[in-house]
Amino acid sequence: MIPRLHERTHTPNDVLTEALGRPVSPDEGLTEHTVIAHWPGLDYYTLDDEQKIWTSLQWAEHLEEPLMEHPFAASANGDRRAIFHLEVRLHPDDRELTGPEWAEAANRLARAAGIEVPGEANGCRWIAVHAQPGRLDLIANLIRLDGSWHTQTAEVLRRLSAESRRIEQDLRLTPVRSTPRPPALARPASTASAELAAILSQLADEETGPLATVRGLVEHTAHRIARQPDAASTAMAHRLELIARRLYGIQQDLDTTATHLNAPTRPRTAFPVLPSIPAAARRSQ
Repeated sequence: MIPRLHERTHTPNDVLTEALGRPVSPDEGLTEHTVIAHWPGLDYYTLDDEQKIWTSLQWAEHLEEPLMEHPFAASANGDRRAIFHLEVRLHPDDRELTGPEWAEAANRLARAAGIEVPGEANGCRWIAVHAQPGRLDLIANLIRLDGSWHTQTAEVLRRLSAESRRIEQDLRLTPVRSTPRPPALARPASTASAELAAILSQLADEETGPLATVRGLVEHTAHRIARQPDAASTAMAHRLELIARRLYGIQQDLDTTATHLNAPTRPRTAFPVLPSIPAAARRSQ
């Protein structure tokens, strides 16, 4: 399960269009099989006899409303781009998830991103869209109901990556890590080699390792720069992607080194010692 955090935008229409794979329409109704999850507060604003199926345009307007209701809400830098977009794709070899499984993944990722806080009355509006095979799109407005701005730190990508790994384990999906960690690394070790192997293993860890966090930030920056129209930005984005690839290669090298350090050493072969010949015997030969 591979998460990708897109650059924030001013309106949700283009984001929803990308998630659906088709333009937003005032005529197409999106059922619960497409909008598989949403912020719990929506249930309190929807009457029992109200229409249950909204069009894609109505969903876009629903997400955009906080921008209209709070025209002065902005980030600490004065940024009004409040539309958050997280795209998650399954590994090509994964099975297609069921509706409840997609909904569970959406809610867990929303909590990891901080846009959904259980019991929070003035949270962010968000929806989870599953309209394309093997793909989930989480779309939110970072302006909360009380007009405050939900601030996200650089840690959000690390939390989303870590939660994606846990979802993979719980739903028995193909992990991003291609080479599983040898079981021996998880056992307590007393030798110096095993202790060094544990340190290298922590550095290379795909979930919590510092190199994975740095690589994620580099990849995120590359995606943002790639959206700029000039050729220089395209070249810079490609350069950052190469840097991210080298970081991943370093992670793999460290993991391989840790495996070799932790491998049991072979006992040295003891060669037989030939008996010495007495000097007198050597002279008589």
